[in-house]
Amino acid sequence: MLREFQPSLIVLLRFAGIYLLLFLVYQTYLNRTEPQGLDPFSRSVAQQVKKIQEFAGYETTLHHVQELRAERFAINGKFVSRMVEGCNALSVMILFASFVLAFYKGFQTVWFVLGGIIFLHLMNIFRIMGLNIVLYEFPQYGKVTHDYLFPGFIYGMVVILWLVWIQFFAVKKR
Repeated sequence: MLREFQPSLIVLLRFAGIYLLLFLVYQTYLNRTEPQGLDPFSRSVAQQVKKIQEFAGYETTLHHVQELRAERFAINGKFVSRMVEGCNALSVMILFASFVLAFYKGFQTVWFVLGGIIFLHLMNIFRIMGLNIVLYEFPQYGKVTHDYLFPGFIYGMVVILWLVWIQFFAVKKR
């Protein structure tokens, strides 16, 4: 009976091992950058969101709050949100990459992971921008948007990428 489930167990163990390794690397990065306040990658994401919001016509300023480990967004002088480490989507990207790498199928896997991470990064920037605009224009919808709509959006993108990976790359056609 174990032979029947061996391929599934191998994929599951690969996923767990890759996820654990990437999680530990990320945690080490966060621990080393803690004295700076918000980590450099998250600050970079905030800067990218600021630039795109300004391109869309929303005058945006960022205020670093070291003791909160956050960047505060203000649109047209009005504080709308604060970005913390969890907003950078790196943990989502780690989850995505771990799953795809568990089904390793040669070099195409690396390309798919890199492309997927870039795609998720861009979607996350637009997610944060969308949230900021909702909080600025329609603050009454801020909680439902932050807690349900936009998390569903980013995790939905991960599921779509996984489905594409499984459908077109991981499963061999018979």
